[in-house]
Order: sequence, then structure tokens, then C-alpha cells
Amino acid sequence: MLRVLIVDDEELARLRLRALVGECEAPAAEVVGEAGSAVQALSWLTQQSCDVLLLDIQMPGADGTQLAAQLRSHAQAPAVIFVTAHPEHAVTAFDLEAVDYLTKPVRRERLQAALARAAERLKARSGATDDGPEPVFVVNDRGRVTRVPLTEVLYLKAELKYVTLRTARHTYVLDDSLSELEERLGDRFLRIHRNALVARKAVRALERRLAPMDDDEGGKEGWAVRLDGVDEWLAVSRRQVAGVRDALTRQGL
Repeated sequence: MLRVLIVDDEELARLRLRALVGECEAPAAEVVGEAGSAVQALSWLTQQSCDVLLLDIQMPGADGTQLAAQLRSHAQAPAVIFVTAHPEHAVTAFDLEAVDYLTKPVRRERLQAALARAAERLKARSGATDDGPEPVFVVNDRGRVTRVPLTEVLYLKAELKYVTLRTARHTYVLDDSLSELEERLGDRFLRIHRNALVARKAVRALERRLAPMDDDEGGKEGWAVRLDGVDEWLAVSRRQVAGVRDALTRQGL
């Protein structure tokens, strides 16, 4: 179970986050402490430990980014998930190696997905391995049940009422929603657009390109990623560019 410390100067915000954490099931998490400022959080951390920090940015005194920067020098620093009403700090947050950047009001599904990413990062840091069977998608392909290993999946894209799953050789159709898939897949996949998730290990390039006329950008120049194994470019929304660039730069793919 993930041990969570909530750091926010607003009591109502802390209460809401505490309730949301209690509703998360995969991974399970519990709030082990609260702090109303960066100073209080540091004091708490000198005496106790946690796995994850749910960290506000704008607070009296030192702000959340300053606290996160200070904690980076700690050998067993908790994973940081920024929770803020100010989306303009996203680039700074990812420069500080934040696991995720949630904007208020936070939805339970987004918090649960962020906690799953934090669990994956902590697992990788500890060198833990999973000796269980390789995860697979079970899909119904023209009346035939097919097992598609997760390691072969390049991207998942929402298309009207269904989701397409793309490998280097085939395209399949899934009934699941993209948000449900993002929750289940955790840190192995990266949200690049409201309609697309890509396998982190498959991303090879991020460039500015002219979007197709049927894209919601209306044919304007925008960002797109190229994936290993397919001759395709997938649109990246403006709000996701910083996260994709961060993933490429740090080779956390």
C-alpha cells in the first residue's frame, strides 16, 4: 500500500484529496500525514517517511516546486505528484521529475492513474521485478480470439465508439474506453492527446508538423510523435508536449 503525504495550504483541498485517495483501489493507498506548507512537510519528513507526495504549488513561503527541488537530493525521496489549480507550471514540474501534474478539481480516475505511475517508478527505483506472466490483451479479431502481448502494443487510439490497438503488423478493435485503459496500463503508456496513448518505449521523435485536415487542429501546424515500427505520426496536444519531451529527454521510455 502506498503511503501518501498531502501538502496543501487549503484544508478543504486536503480533505478532498484524502477522500479521493481512500477511493483508489489499484494501487491501494493511504494518507499517512498532512502538511499546510513546505516547512511543515520537511519537518514531517525528517521524522517519518512516505512513498508519494501530493503537492500543491502555490503556498505561503516556499512553494511546491522549491520543496520538490530540495527533496531531489534525498536518497529515498518520495515520488511527487503535483496537484494545483495553475496549469502554467507544468514544464517546471516535469523538469523536477514529477510523476504527474494534476489540475484541480482532481478526478478520482486521474489520481488513481497518477498513483499507478508513482508505484511503477518506485518499483523501478527499488529494482523489483515481476515474475508473473507477461500481460496481454485478449481481443476478438473477426471471430477469432487473439492474445496480443502488451510489449507489442505501439499505441491505443479512440475512434468514435471504440479504441484501436496498433502493433507493428496489425490493428485490432477494443471495447474498453481509453480512460479505463490508461488506468490499467499505468506508467508504461504515455497520454499524448485526449484520444491517444502511446507506448513509452516506442516513441522515437517529437516534431512540429502540419496536422491533417480531419484533425481537430484544422490543418494547422502542431506537434506530433513518430513511433518505432510504423510509418505514422500521431498528433500531440499542446498540454501534453512538455510530458512527451520530458520522457524523450530522460529516456524514461
